[in-house]
Amino acid sequence: MALWMKCALSGIGLVVVGTGLAIWVGSNRWNDDTAALVRKLVRGASQNEAAKISFENFDQLPVPVARYLRLVLKEGRPLVRSARIEWDGEFRVGDAEDGWSAYAAKQYFSSRPVGFVWDASIRMAPLIDVRVRDAYVDGRGMMRGKILSLVPVVDESGKAELNEAALQRYLAEAVWFPTALLPGQGVQWSAIDDRRALATLTDGNTTVSLEFRFSETGEIEGVYSPGRYREVNGAYELTPWAGRYRDYGERNGMRVPLSGEVEWRLPGGNLPYWRGRVVGIDYQFTR
Repeated sequence: MALWMKCALSGIGLVVVGTGLAIWVGSNRWNDDTAALVRKLVRGASQNEAAKISFENFDQLPVPVARYLRLVLKEGRPLVRSARIEWDGEFRVGDAEDGWSAYAAKQYFSSRPVGFVWDASIRMAPLIDVRVRDAYVDGRGMMRGKILSLVPVVDESGKAELNEAALQRYLAEAVWFPTALLPGQGVQWSAIDDRRALATLTDGNTTVSLEFRFSETGEIEGVYSPGRYREVNGAYELTPWAGRYRDYGERNGMRVPLSGEVEWRLPGGNLPYWRGRVVGIDYQFTR
């Protein structure tokens, strides 16, 4: 083999090894940062030993809310302190119909104080993943994204619009740990009609509301907001937003949806951008 070819192959080998090492280091650093944020999230989670599910005050709730809570919860059981959910599904990048990419994610919730950390790996192309971390911790929303855990594509945190959007996401996803929707857990309910109710949640300086929609059988089948902040060309715009829940099943004595999707409601039509299926749920309860 000619000397120049040996040198070229050696150089390519060094580049491959160096790139692989950089990706390994970047992935480990990403995982460490996620773990630290999760520890921060769950460290303050309430462990109130007296906290139990009680139907006593449900008559003060809007009718569909009381019906839903009686359906999905069991009286006398402890409240959810924190939760860990594993997901798989598809995430849509851009507006194209074929813009869906598969992802796998782990998500962590705390109910009091409220918060979540969502850590996903999205397969954008063969051998190319984008790591995305969406979170709401200590009253601050944050969004991080890196190609191969190395190249930053988004890095936002602490903006008022992001805080509000993240807290709305928390409220919408409380259906996966429904004791967070009980009276006394921070959510204020007001009636709309026999199939809809407005939920309002305040955390620090941020207040959000969502319209919850209930099925004929009593489960929450969807949520809606006339204005949730969406990032458009580097700025945030209030945009109608909706989510849907399906495939209810029992997990740890609670009925929760096992799949769902969310979408933006744009002038040109609905734009679904996230579909998810629950792979596994692990709850930590008050005791």
